Amino acid sequence: MAAKDGPTLEYTPTWVVAVVCSVIVAISLAVERLLHCTGKYLKKKNQKPLFQALQKIKEELMLLGFISLLLTVFQTRIAKICMPKNFANKWLPCKLKDASSSSSTTTHFQTLFTSFIPGRLLSEATTTPKDYCAEKGGKVPLLSLTALHHLHIFIFVLAVVHVTFCALTILFGGAKIRQWRHWEDSILKKENNPEEVLKTNFTQVQDHDFIRNHFLGIGKDSALLGWVHSFFKQFYGSVTKTDYLTMRQGFIMTHCRGNPQFNFHKYMIRALEADFRKVVGISWYLWLFVVIFLLLNVAGWHAYFWIAFIPFILLLAVGSKLEHVIIQLAQEIAEKHVAIAGALVVQPSDNHFWFHRPRIVLLLIHIILFQNSFELAFFFWIWVQYGFDSCIMGEIGYIIPRLVIGVFVQFVCSYSTLPLYAIVTQMGSSFKKAIFEEHIQEGLVGWAQTAKKKKGLRKAANGSTTTTTRGSTTHASGQMSPKETTPLAIQMSEASAMEEGNAGEITAATLYGGHR
Repeated sequence: MAAKDGPTLEYTPTWVVAVVCSVIVAISLAVERLLHCTGKYLKKKNQKPLFQALQKIKEELMLLGFISLLLTVFQTRIAKICMPKNFANKWLPCKLKDASSSSSTTTHFQTLFTSFIPGRLLSEATTTPKDYCAEKGGKVPLLSLTALHHLHIFIFVLAVVHVTFCALTILFGGAKIRQWRHWEDSILKKENNPEEVLKTNFTQVQDHDFIRNHFLGIGKDSALLGWVHSFFKQFYGSVTKTDYLTMRQGFIMTHCRGNPQFNFHKYMIRALEADFRKVVGISWYLWLFVVIFLLLNVAGWHAYFWIAFIPFILLLAVGSKLEHVIIQLAQEIAEKHVAIAGALVVQPSDNHFWFHRPRIVLLLIHIILFQNSFELAFFFWIWVQYGFDSCIMGEIGYIIPRLVIGVFVQFVCSYSTLPLYAIVTQMGSSFKKAIFEEHIQEGLVGWAQTAKKKKGLRKAANGSTTTTTRGSTTHASGQMSPKETTPLAIQMSEASAMEEGNAGEITAATLYGGHR
């Protein structure tokens, strides 16, 4: 027996079911193998941070699949939740008078967008929710099957666009950072020259390029001028060779004084790749932003337009702050010294950052990338789903600025803000665990875990020894256990204690940011 919207699976040809299942399974396996091969390639190239980022993408895809499953399974029950009709006429994205005028265009683009999906919806109900709610006193469904289907597609588009844009940002930003490699090579070549190493130079602070470019004087006027200078400098020459050399020297003299030939550029790339794993995900507060936007997307409010300024303003604020940190580093040196023996050395400190936490900058970049991806994903989804003339799209005067802002944010974040973040956030009081090579990180963490296990075993052994001693006979009460008085046991205990202490320090350095 056939349902209203077509035959059920009982009366569908078996070859149709087999073909559709084969295509779906083939596409899914192809994507899975592509991710698997990408992971193997990254592991082969020892790109563990990027491999972890790929794992994060898989987690997001799994979450997306779970959301899709929930929407598919419960869509009929959601559609049968009824509410009064007057509630359905409030807070609409489009005015009711616009619904009929845009119905023909909407129908055309809905057909185009869903032509690759069997059936009108992801799954169909045999009873009409509209008729079901009408029988309950003229009520209407809480969310129709069509609207639920469109919401389903929007969540999928949002996740794909966000991951794609994050990858493009890291790709282009990383390409800009890799252009600094020749600066690092020139420094290492100079430090390997014995004549340059033995030569003692005196640096006139005020004549140094780093100070001339960033120190603007002392006082309130210079502070305001410094912020103005920082705002505009983020758009041109955000990091110069002098900036790179000076901040590199400050980092090495603060955290790696015993290794003047430390490859700062490689460390910076490793740290950026590790941060990419955090940026590519969609955290709970970002999903909260999506829900708030969907709530405020009311006809006449133009929320989609005003919300485009959030990533724009945050981007300008983050870029200005990062440039201002460089100015603060220069100002500290210029106020304290007139001449310095050797190279100019800045002093990294968390005090230069908002709330003394450099990690806040990464959080803001995460929000910027997601909100910008959300804006562009929403635009393309509306365009394909409902058409360019849809009432949700709005007037052309609101559309063009949104697109311009989106492209501007993506470009500036890739070529200016991200490279600034990569180097300036190293000017904090702590270093990141990426300072160690990957195999060293694994060795130190393994060493720390082994020491922790030994500590637990020794405590258990001491506890059992104490219990045995308490139950010993009276004639042995004045004697000490040979095991406790043996010099070898004392040496092993001291060595184990030293191992645990060092392991604790290494663990703190590797796992919690490496405080000095």
